[in-house]
Amino acid sequence: MSDMNEIKLRRLNLTLLLVFVNLMRDRKAVTVAERMGLTQSSISHALNRLRDTFGDPLFLRKPHRLEPTAYAIALEPKVRRAIELLDDALGDPAGFVPSQATGTIRMAGYDSELSVLAPALIKVMETEAPGLQLSARATGRGAALQELEQGDIDLAVGFFWDLPAGYVATTLYEENYAVVARRGHALMDQPLTAARFAACRHIIVSPSGDLSGIVDQSLEALGLARRVVCAVPLFFPALVTVAESDLVATLPKRLAIRMAARFGLETRDPPFDIRPFPVSAVRHRRNEKSGLHDWVTAKLEQLSRTKAEA
Repeated sequence: MSDMNEIKLRRLNLTLLLVFVNLMRDRKAVTVAERMGLTQSSISHALNRLRDTFGDPLFLRKPHRLEPTAYAIALEPKVRRAIELLDDALGDPAGFVPSQATGTIRMAGYDSELSVLAPALIKVMETEAPGLQLSARATGRGAALQELEQGDIDLAVGFFWDLPAGYVATTLYEENYAVVARRGHALMDQPLTAARFAACRHIIVSPSGDLSGIVDQSLEALGLARRVVCAVPLFFPALVTVAESDLVATLPKRLAIRMAARFGLETRDPPFDIRPFPVSAVRHRRNEKSGLHDWVTAKLEQLSRTKAEA
């Protein structure tokens, strides 16, 4: 290590590095100050020290935000790795002890997976890890991976295809589909066929608003088509709509079975093949050897098996 690097290192501290990565994420000094419990003046002083140490402006002031320089963008992954190494060094070398753990588990996914997994996980936490909290957010797959990369969440649950390098996935269960209609719907009075299914009016769950999906692809292979009259971004609006109308939905089976009685619905297996999909718990590779992440993932696996056997 050169004398010049030693001098620069003495100018730095962990707070300065945390200010840097938070500014890279939020691009607003006021937001970073609130997040870190510091004053805006402290953030300004920290930024000046960072600029002096690295010999670069790092952030340019724009209306309502800070814009990172090319140097700051190249520097961010290196600083983030340094923080992660320090965080790992400060961890308990004896391992994770659930009963003694404190903090927040931050988990993201669609409302279908969260509705199936979160209630059971909370129940386990109350008895095995009462010092932990769960913060769950409804987030799409692409956004969830970005939040994992930025360190905003600990786990993402859902169906992830072609997972990029840098992430670790643990398959929790294989999900199938169920046809859902209100109790007393004419579709449920007779044996369910593909033709009778296609003749109904349908609602689809699509975060992007698309009016077709995998069900339509499966019907097309049979030479059939259905009429989709409505798309909603979440599963719970679909359940409410089906309960209060003659629309039919095709939903993840675990969610449909769990919610059928609550919404006064009937469920049937689809009368044709629809490709199942794996539901996984995904973490960033930086947390591959984290005791907390191992424990949460193992509990989700266990709870998934229990639900399947029930």
